[in-house]
Amino acid sequence: MLFNTIHYAIFFPVVFALYWFVLRRRLRAQNLMLLAASYFFYACWDWRFVFLLAFSTLLDYFSGLRVQAASTAASKRIWLIASVGINLGFLGVFKYFNFFAASFADLARTVGYELDPVVIDVLLPVGISFYTFHGLSYVLDIYYGRKEPTTDLVNYSLFVAFFPLLVAGPIERATHLLPQLERPRSFNRAQAVDGCRQILWGLFKKMVVADNAARLLNPVFNNHEEFQASTLVYAAVLFAFQIYGDFSGYSDIALGSARLLGVELLQNFAFPYFSRDIAEFWRRWHISLSSWFRDYVYIPLGGNRGGKWMAARNTAVIFLVSGFWHGANWTFLAWGALHAMLFMPLLLTGSNRRHLGAVAEGRWLPTLREAVSMLLTFGAVTLAWVFFRAKSIGEAISYLFHMADRSLFTVPERLSARMAVVIFLLLLVEWRARTDRHGLQSLGLNWPRWARWAFYYVIVFFILRFAGNTQQFIYFQF
Repeated sequence: MLFNTIHYAIFFPVVFALYWFVLRRRLRAQNLMLLAASYFFYACWDWRFVFLLAFSTLLDYFSGLRVQAASTAASKRIWLIASVGINLGFLGVFKYFNFFAASFADLARTVGYELDPVVIDVLLPVGISFYTFHGLSYVLDIYYGRKEPTTDLVNYSLFVAFFPLLVAGPIERATHLLPQLERPRSFNRAQAVDGCRQILWGLFKKMVVADNAARLLNPVFNNHEEFQASTLVYAAVLFAFQIYGDFSGYSDIALGSARLLGVELLQNFAFPYFSRDIAEFWRRWHISLSSWFRDYVYIPLGGNRGGKWMAARNTAVIFLVSGFWHGANWTFLAWGALHAMLFMPLLLTGSNRRHLGAVAEGRWLPTLREAVSMLLTFGAVTLAWVFFRAKSIGEAISYLFHMADRSLFTVPERLSARMAVVIFLLLLVEWRARTDRHGLQSLGLNWPRWARWAFYYVIVFFILRFAGNTQQFIYFQF
């Protein structure tokens, strides 16, 4: 069930009505209903994987209890290792087994051995990387004493499977979400209205920006040798906006849906394309994943406690792991490695935390230096996206090689005035909102009511009139 389909437009109002009007002030019943709705939502993808979700949930629920009850450090560690090992084992089998089998066969072939790799012909369970990380963080927080385990299986199951975040995040923490599920929630009109604005902006980013960009760029990436260099650059820029509109649009709809149910999820994007360096970009892009790797990989490895070189080593590890988390392909490792290389000079010179606030805060326009920094950062991110989008390392290198051609200075093919207008509107709205949590949070609140609603109707018109062909969200494959 996609957020941008009629099915969700029917599903969510039914859940909302049951939640607030039928089960109001009955917390247990509300949570049971949300849990049932979440499993139905997941079963709409493939009902068979519901059992995997349930097994993962039960594993971490009971592991958390056993870790807490263990009388010795050794037994605590045994239960932690069992939980982490089984979770990563399932993730490895479903997501990475074929990759490692094929890579091993390729390596053997280079030394003269022909192997026929064994592969598993099974679909990747949607959202497995996200709900696995939910459970892992829960058990790790209990192990490190940051969280008491819950004895309520319904509440814990809802924490793992809450439908707005189930298939593509944000990656929640039990310390943040579980307390909200354990206490009574009352309807807050201002929160709900803002949730509607966030959903509206998310739909615009997904259906108008991302899906239209996909229509234009897919033929170029699929046959890049046939296009001139300027078109390849144009398609790479479009992909940068496609993946941003697609994933941040999903996050906006997820957060907005949760807010309509009285739940606040973690912010996942903070206008990353207005970043002035790569370090700032990673503080603003997929925030829940970046912070997860910081807390559960970077810091346990030693963080920066051993000086800059240890910090550099640990940073390289989390970038590579982050790349590999996205998919079983060398292209994702290359993407992570590229970002690590761009990040290292900032880390080693101590300038990786130079830009902590929003760009041009308190001003309408950036300085020339800020504008150049944003353009250079966006350019570096866009080039790295080529590896993320390509099917192989060779394809990515070929794409970049074909960009370095005299035809770079020609007019790109497949130019779209519509695409230019929607990207301009996207940038204009988000630049105005760069200190807010989402694009429409404060925009128009001080306008006359007719002007504010006229603006909302313009966005609705764009969605209904110019939405591209419905595309599955990119991050569902991760």
